[in-house]
Amino acid sequence: MDLIPTQEEVVAILRETGALRTGHFEDPNGLHCAQHLEPALAMRYYRYAKMLSVGLSRLLRADPKIRSMIPDLSMVAATVGGLPVAYGLCEALHARQVYWAEKETRKGPMHFRQYIEPVPGEEVLLVDDILRCGKLLNEAKKLVESKGAKVVAVAVLFHIPTPKTDAIEGVPLHYLAELETPYYSNRDTCQLCKLGVPLEQIAANKRSRVEDPALIAVEV
Repeated sequence: MDLIPTQEEVVAILRETGALRTGHFEDPNGLHCAQHLEPALAMRYYRYAKMLSVGLSRLLRADPKIRSMIPDLSMVAATVGGLPVAYGLCEALHARQVYWAEKETRKGPMHFRQYIEPVPGEEVLLVDDILRCGKLLNEAKKLVESKGAKVVAVAVLFHIPTPKTDAIEGVPLHYLAELETPYYSNRDTCQLCKLGVPLEQIAANKRSRVEDPALIAVEV
């Protein structure tokens, strides 16, 4: 496998670890689709987490603008699921530090822990494991910018575009693999429903909720 794994190699890892499943799924937003991805099932294996993070770091290094700012670049993980990716990127790139932004409740505001947050003018790479709906990444971007820091790019392992994905305006998006699947807006239009394929409902994403939300800064 090359330093940057191919789309096919990434999908093979996801299927081997059970992270990518085929079937008939209903997302919390009501959309129906034929596959579902749980990145944590792949990231629990160190060798795969390392391989994916290094691959993404190589893509980032290929961007001259990002490469020039790496020594002073900070990572902000938009969710708990993005933390392993952020730490992996920070290690592989020899970047400055990692922050963690979270929410106390699903509908509450996103925030950093007191005294530990980006400073005005700091250049930030916004990181997550997956870009699917884009809501939390957009919230994290607004939070970073509210502190006077600058989001220079967004980096995710997996991009799964849906009809309801919110665009992240004004910054480039880097991803290791794009996983496309047909989406249906409801049961009436869903071809899988018409074929009688058993439906599995996906629980609402809980990555943004923890008992003690925090932001961590680590110097490397």
